[in-house]
Amino acid sequence: MKNLTQEQWSKEVREDEKAVILDVRTEEEFIEGYIPNAKNIDIYKGQGFLDEVEKLDKSKNYYVYCRSGARSAQACALMKQQGFDNASNLMGGITDWEGDIQK
Repeated sequence: MKNLTQEQWSKEVREDEKAVILDVRTEEEFIEGYIPNAKNIDIYKGQGFLDEVEKLDKSKNYYVYCRSGARSAQACALMKQQGFDNASNLMGGITDWEGDIQK
């Protein structure tokens, strides 16, 4: 897992043809606003989260965020355990995000 600053994360997402943005907050948080093109899988769903992650394409590169960076770091660790070698955590989460927010 890589912890990336907002600048690093944004740059990698823009330049990566295999980028998938993953929001691991609750559905309620997601509806309030999210980074454009993000897919929402709530980490608090426990086994449901793991089941959804298992359906993801392991050849893609995942850019994961939450509200502050803690849940997304945990999600990256869980993804690594499931065989994903390419998950990057957004440090500071959406709270520190200065880019576009979609509602």
